[in-house]
Amino acid sequence: MTGKPDSAPAPTRGRSTGITVLAVLAVFYTLYFARGFLLPVTFALLLNFLLNPAVRALVRVRVPSSLAAGLVVLTLVGLSGLGVYELAGPVQRMAEDAPVTVATAQRKLRSVIKPIAQMTAQVESVTTASAGSASKPVEAVVRGPSVASQLFGSTQRFLAGALEAAILLFFLLAAGDLFVDKLIKALPYVRDKRKASEIARATETSISIYLLTAAAVNLVEGAVVAGAMYLLGMPHAVLWGALVALLEFIPYLGPLVMVVILGVAALTTFPDVGRALLVPATFLVINTVQANLVSPLLLGRRLALHPVAVFVSLAFWFWIWGVPGAFIAVPLLATFKIFCDHIDALAGVGEFLSAR
Repeated sequence: MTGKPDSAPAPTRGRSTGITVLAVLAVFYTLYFARGFLLPVTFALLLNFLLNPAVRALVRVRVPSSLAAGLVVLTLVGLSGLGVYELAGPVQRMAEDAPVTVATAQRKLRSVIKPIAQMTAQVESVTTASAGSASKPVEAVVRGPSVASQLFGSTQRFLAGALEAAILLFFLLAAGDLFVDKLIKALPYVRDKRKASEIARATETSISIYLLTAAAVNLVEGAVVAGAMYLLGMPHAVLWGALVALLEFIPYLGPLVMVVILGVAALTTFPDVGRALLVPATFLVINTVQANLVSPLLLGRRLALHPVAVFVSLAFWFWIWGVPGAFIAVPLLATFKIFCDHIDALAGVGEFLSAR
């Protein structure tokens, strides 16, 4: 009687699958409901990789690590505050004029979209006729939260998160390699210590290079767009450049939003529709050159990410953490891929995420 043992592992496999599914759901649940705590921590960790080279450069010229970290964090906070202060006025005026701006853009585009409007009116008339004498439902207007609140939540929560991220960033930069060194010391074998040290250094270097390069590319693109908008006669050219540098961290969706914003703003600025459409077209040309020539040249094939993986990561983090999650989706994906590339057991995952 040897046929019985073959069916014994089935319940074990079923329990293992169930436990895995529950663990994944628990992770999703934790990421969603703990986003108020995890978002500042994640931003601080990414900024730590980005700003570590600056702190190390100051340490090499014999500046104490704590002082170097404080200078870097204060510089970051000062530049961010200055940028917000300088751009707050134009943004507020644009928000106040938004209804008039949209109405003006619609009026100028009416000649272009007239066929579509006629078709829509015909469809609505057919639908109304088929409905017969059914009573018209009462429409209720529900005012949702403002755009700013959707992006950042309440001012108090946003400032608290920013303060938490800044403080944590200071401690991370001041500590330097302390946590990595402690982890390496905890390993029992010298061979494992050496391997872990190599992986940690290579991973940190690759992540820093990627984040620095991506941030530099976005800033340069923002500067080029600002110059182009100035030459085209668009008001608030610096604001458009800043928006481009910020929205470029959101692939696909960011450039699309920028095209819409520039198109609406240009339609209210210029009387000629052809000249107005030149503004978003110019941005599209600059963005296409950046995405297809500059970024691949600077980042190289090894750090290129698969478009499907980028889209899935963007959708997932937007679903979990909203708009802030969309901003850090690609940096998180790139960080995870670089980490996998330096771990033999996860090399297959890194290859799957690569665009090669």
